[in-house]
Amino acid sequence: MPRQATIRRETKETNIELALNLDGTGKHELATGVGFFDHMLTHLAKHGLFDLTVKCQGDLHVDAHHTVEDVGICIGKCLGQALGDKAGIRRYGSATVPMDETLVTAAVDLSGRPFLVWVGDIPNETLGIFHSSLAEEFWRAVSSAGVFNLHVIIHHGKNTHHIIEASFKAIARALRAATEHDPRGSGVPSTKGVL
Repeated sequence: MPRQATIRRETKETNIELALNLDGTGKHELATGVGFFDHMLTHLAKHGLFDLTVKCQGDLHVDAHHTVEDVGICIGKCLGQALGDKAGIRRYGSATVPMDETLVTAAVDLSGRPFLVWVGDIPNETLGIFHSSLAEEFWRAVSSAGVFNLHVIIHHGKNTHHIIEASFKAIARALRAATEHDPRGSGVPSTKGVL
């Protein structure tokens, strides 16, 4: 069974068409209108080995917040749909990624319970029209809509671009590990029998 999903979500703030394939090769077509965000989604696709298509028309005359958050909601929902009952997956994944002066660790549990822990500071800066605080907001939306635990620790870093990019790469690699098929596992990886 292909582990993929598509979604269309339209509100007064955004109009989004999104497709996600968990067993892809990192192919991506991204058009959110927020250049830095597209750059970060490229890393999510490439390092997660997910095929990702995102078309979003958002109220960028206000700011990038609604676009970033709503794309996060759509990615989370597609992730949940593509995983189905989660039988045969590893469930847990983690990765630590260095990027020059920056070091970030991400850990994922595809638990069926939404929770985000974000530890560490990102300089208060805007990259293009992407404010640095949107990185945490995006991953809160993904983990809430995808119904999974996500812990991100920014160990150190100074450059805002590097910190956000390292976090996207670390989370992508943690998600890749968690969503992979476990060759030794069968059924749902939980003593409860459901995730």
